[in-house]
Amino acid sequence: MTVPVAGAAASWPTPSQAAEAVRGAGFGSVTVGPDDPRYRSLVLRGYNKRFASKPEQIRVVASTEAVVRAVQDAVRDGRRVTVRSGGHCFEGFVDHPSARMIVDMSAMAAVGYDRHRRAFMVEAGATLGEVYRRLYLGWGVTVPGGTCPSVGAGGHVCGGGYGALCRLHGLTVDHLYAVEVVVVGRSGKVASVVATREPADPNRDLWWAHTGGGGGTFGIVTRYWFRSPDARGSDPARLLPRPPSTVLKYSVDWPWEQLDRDTFVRLMRNWGEWGERNSAPGTAAAPLYGEFALQTKPAGSIGLAGQVAAGGGAERLLDGLVDALSRGHGARPERRSSTLPWLAAATQEAAGNQGPFERRLKMKSAFRRRRFTDAQMAIVHRHLSAEGAPAFAHMFLNTYGGRVNAVAQDATAMAHRDSIFLVGFLVGWVDPAEDARSLAWMRGFYGELYSAAGGVPAGEADDGAFINYPDADLADPRLNTSGTPWHALYHKTGYARLQQAKRRWDPLDVFHHALSVRPG
Repeated sequence: MTVPVAGAAASWPTPSQAAEAVRGAGFGSVTVGPDDPRYRSLVLRGYNKRFASKPEQIRVVASTEAVVRAVQDAVRDGRRVTVRSGGHCFEGFVDHPSARMIVDMSAMAAVGYDRHRRAFMVEAGATLGEVYRRLYLGWGVTVPGGTCPSVGAGGHVCGGGYGALCRLHGLTVDHLYAVEVVVVGRSGKVASVVATREPADPNRDLWWAHTGGGGGTFGIVTRYWFRSPDARGSDPARLLPRPPSTVLKYSVDWPWEQLDRDTFVRLMRNWGEWGERNSAPGTAAAPLYGEFALQTKPAGSIGLAGQVAAGGGAERLLDGLVDALSRGHGARPERRSSTLPWLAAATQEAAGNQGPFERRLKMKSAFRRRRFTDAQMAIVHRHLSAEGAPAFAHMFLNTYGGRVNAVAQDATAMAHRDSIFLVGFLVGWVDPAEDARSLAWMRGFYGELYSAAGGVPAGEADDGAFINYPDADLADPRLNTSGTPWHALYHKTGYARLQQAKRRWDPLDVFHHALSVRPG
């Protein structure tokens, strides 16, 4: 049973009311083919324009039952099926030439409280922004998820989920109580299964697989339920973390004209050393979240942006960080900050993500246990400042650790539990004729930075890669010469356990892509 958002029942129906409404309107499932005028709008929903597909049909579903029917039809007809919630995948896991049916989850966007499970239910098509809005306005709680409000819950959660509050409250999956998944048995029969974290649950392995195993590999997630592991009682307002009432949003930018190699290296050494000092569980700096975007020289500057959730101590924490970053060099940043209500900050889309997104993208990632060496940062400076560097490209170093690192490595499938930074590498372009040059630039940059470890983050100070920033290059032996397979970079020793879940829940390998868990 679900209950509506407090004080807003007329505006936000419960999941059961929402499902009943769409059933009453004849919307249980809509099948859209290439001749339908809606087809182009649906097929172009993907975030990364490098990948396109021409499925025979797109199923827009509004219930778990509709997903079951869609997958059963695909299995019967021999169609490869893929699934899309928010559409933010960086690789061709959804939009692939072999995809014959795309199951579109965008109509399954309900959020409510389930009294029976004492947990908050989130349908897979809900965007993070709507999840934050409804949980907070209804009950004053949240899940510590990502900072891009247009991302869909479906893929974000099962890949681990991290964001601005993770240093305070852990990862999204650290609060995952249950998951509903549409799976295909060995006989080809399709069914929905609910799996919980309860030790006695015979389906617990399926829950565990969705705490960091990644999307598109075991089945189609239709619903998640969230309740913190240490929550007690039945008061919904005490079952998930309570966000701060306000946060200090900030940005600190350094112009490229002040950043010769030595200045750049020292600045980034300062950032790395701050991370080393302030990322242990229980650190007083846990309320401070930052994304240090090292953009290429054509952008004009590099910058640190984020938020501090520390009430009256926010300015003090930010002052301490800026002072630490300023040591030993003469570059002087431009600093901006403002205090915002938490919900306004959490649902505010970044400027670069507003409006239609038409770029072709390549993304890479890494976890880092210690700061980068000065020699590595000199490599970064050379690539970012080189003549002809892409106009839209950057490396970012995001704060990590804190409460994330208080959880045992095998407690969830998200095994990265001793890092201080999550590092990303992104290049974007528009013209397909630039594909080869852009990809070569990114691969050359990343490969040289990690050259001592075979071109991938497999060194002693590295901790692998993030499955929600998927990179098929890690499975290419020409680009990964480390001797560490792609699945160890993403899942460490937990991969064997994920394979067991794969063999049980998707024995026919119906759900697969370039980096999906292999049955064995």
